[in-house]
Amino acid sequence: MNRTKIIAGNWKMNTTVERGLSLTKEIEGIVKDEVTNDAEIILCPPFVTLASMTRLLQGNSRIQVGAQNCHQKERGAYTGSINCEMIKDTGATYVIVGHSERRQYAHEGNGLLAEKIDLTLKYGLKPIYCFGETQVERKSGEFVKVISRQISESLFHLSQEAFSKLVLAYEPVWAIGTGETATPEQANEIHAMVREQIKQKYDINTAERVRILYGGSVKPNNAQELFQQPDIDGGLIGGAALDARSFVEIIKQA
Repeated sequence: MNRTKIIAGNWKMNTTVERGLSLTKEIEGIVKDEVTNDAEIILCPPFVTLASMTRLLQGNSRIQVGAQNCHQKERGAYTGSINCEMIKDTGATYVIVGHSERRQYAHEGNGLLAEKIDLTLKYGLKPIYCFGETQVERKSGEFVKVISRQISESLFHLSQEAFSKLVLAYEPVWAIGTGETATPEQANEIHAMVREQIKQKYDINTAERVRILYGGSVKPNNAQELFQQPDIDGGLIGGAALDARSFVEIIKQA
């Protein structure tokens, strides 16, 4: 099946509002001048930049905006938290849910992430659900069970219709900042495994239609080889998304 590639830039805790808007303008200009493919582009800045970015990109159908996280409750006494209604109000359309850094530093588990998924869908937002194994889980051979649970416990309560609105993103945590490298074939193997799990739960059409991104240090020099793999549908880009030229070069490989 011909699935439109997605290139999503996760800026993490980087950029001020001014720097973020400047970077957005730079990316927008290069995309307009140089990108000829139909890849979907998503920028996920810090929350303080969301509203300004959506206003800046108003009328630009190529680039969409996403939040990096959301709270699992609709509203209430949760000081410092951001809910889905607030995100929706900024004009953003996507939300990253379950990023490996949220799992590690905020100790977010599969059940809590299921709540976040439900709320993003309730408010008409599109979740980018992240999953992946740590170095310990990879070396112990437990990674298949870990990933299967991350998918089933957070997502398989959804109806087929609701599930079809998701984007998934595989993060091999064991290969990020450890000196080890996941080959394109290793990455595709996990994507294919998850697609098979989705097929068993729903059906082959649902499995073939869902887009699964790769989030393991994608750069201009490895993007093409990764995106040529049959089950990799684009990338969730970290560091390279903070440089306009590098980010657009990755988009071109899609």
